Amino acid sequence: MTLDTIKARAAQAARQAGRNPGDVTLIAVSKVQPLDRIRSVLTEGQRIFGENKVQEAQGKWPGFRETFGAVDLHLIGPLQTNKARSAMELFNTIHTVDRPKLVNTLIRLAQDIGSCPQLFIQINTGAEPQKAGVLPQDADSLIRAAQDGDLPVVGLMCIPPADFDPAPHFDMLRQIAHRNGLSGLSMGMSGDFETAIAHGATHIRVGSAIFGDRVPA
Repeated sequence: MTLDTIKARAAQAARQAGRNPGDVTLIAVSKVQPLDRIRSVLTEGQRIFGENKVQEAQGKWPGFRETFGAVDLHLIGPLQTNKARSAMELFNTIHTVDRPKLVNTLIRLAQDIGSCPQLFIQINTGAEPQKAGVLPQDADSLIRAAQDGDLPVVGLMCIPPADFDPAPHFDMLRQIAHRNGLSGLSMGMSGDFETAIAHGATHIRVGSAIFGDRVPA
């Protein structure tokens, strides 16, 4: 599937939901993708990308930014506190703030650095023990802690359980965001981004549909 096809499908889904297609940000998820595939998508004009690991992103994006100019880089994988400073220096947005210890680390580093990327709080909507994200019942307190620390929280993120209808999870995320006064909803991937847009997604994270299957190192 081409980048243009994904953009067209996202725009159509937005229009069908009575939304402005410009209100949906497409993040091309380039984790574990060969450099030539990423270069090809950059050449097509895409400038918003998502990565799972800080170290992997450090190895390729400074060079791409040198060649292609400004790239809006999003961290969409779990963030260890010992990698937080590096993440804040490299990424424009972090989607995976999910626990008090990380919030406290980001508050301290933001004060030290003098700036902070935009942040999404990750919600484990399916309460899956193997998955990162704050539990829904603990979401409000974590959001409040981040906001009280003057962190730039712009929205919430979720990854619904595999092989289940994602719609209830997207609705849950929207409800939590609404009651906390947040407008950003990072939800929807290659297989369900149109459903996510219908339920209010502002950021969709699409990888394999753009790049093809991942090629692990």
